[in-house]
Amino acid sequence: MISPMKAIFWKSKALRQLRKIGDRNVRQEIFKAVDTLKCFPVCPNVKKVKNTELFRLRVGRWRVLFTEALEIVTVEEVKKRDERTYK
Repeated sequence: MISPMKAIFWKSKALRQLRKIGDRNVRQEIFKAVDTLKCFPVCPNVKKVKNTELFRLRVGRWRVLFTEALEIVTVEEVKKRDERTYK
């Protein structure tokens, strides 16, 4: 069975974090990767974050944290991977 396409909603905090990324190519790569979430849960590089309702999408050294409800994927944050990413 084919799952329906989901709408993607960016929170203002995530857009602000994305704008702060200096490398335009990295920003475009993140946008392309987030676009694949329209087919969630059939997406590569996605895992559930333990003890939360969040999922994470891995894009190189960057992590896109998002939630999913019915037909909407909400992008919560865009962070560079380090020891504080999931706290």
